[in-house]
Amino acid sequence: MNMPDMPVNVPVDDPNADTEWNDILRKHGIIPEKPPSPTPMIEEALEEARRLAHENRLEGKDLDELAELEDEEDDDFLEHYRKKRFEELSTITNASIYNQVYHLQKPDYARDVTETSQKSFVLVLLTSSQGTNPESRIMIEIWRELARKFGDVKFCQIRADLCIEGYPDRNTPTVLVYREGDIKRQIVTLRELGGVRTTVADLEKVLVDVGAVRQGDPRLRQKDEEAKEAETSRINIIRGGKMDARNTNADDDDSDWD
Repeated sequence: MNMPDMPVNVPVDDPNADTEWNDILRKHGIIPEKPPSPTPMIEEALEEARRLAHENRLEGKDLDELAELEDEEDDDFLEHYRKKRFEELSTITNASIYNQVYHLQKPDYARDVTETSQKSFVLVLLTSSQGTNPESRIMIEIWRELARKFGDVKFCQIRADLCIEGYPDRNTPTVLVYREGDIKRQIVTLRELGGVRTTVADLEKVLVDVGAVRQGDPRLRQKDEEAKEAETSRINIIRGGKMDARNTNADDDDSDWD
């Protein structure tokens, strides 16, 4: 079909419409080819997402949970994840070189915090100077638990007024997250976490958010009994109960409550 010369400004109601007129215009390069339908691409993306979800269905499960699936999953598939978990645990163990709370002295701050943060995350807890701040008491308990659990992160502690002269007690506890010589995040009081109801899980989320602990780390999966025991201990602290025996060991020489 021969077509006379057409002006460039040919009126087109809908260039994507399937009409004979548009087919003629596309053939002569007057309007662009119709873009492909997104439906096949969407379906392909959904299928890929379903495939990955199925392949990764055991991600995040610990060794005990994998053992419970022996009757439901293929042996080779389970063994692959068991080996993966053992490798992860081995890497964590080799990197766990701290495993305690380090009580800081101001003259050593640069060495123990800033310089150390070049090779690992360092978290500093500034506590109340008077010992009557319930949030500080709660955080000291949480700090000990986190230090034992995440030995590849260095947890430090110092009384706020000994670290920063004139630091307001009302701003304690304060958490400073250091990495590569800089403060990456600071949390002033527990208001943004949960107040006196702040838990280990709340601080674990902070560790994940800043990148100190990866999402899916097996250490994040705290057993129900441990969680209940820790929560009971913190409730007793809030109510004025005595600190447990761990709080009266030799570390008291450096205690924030001296």
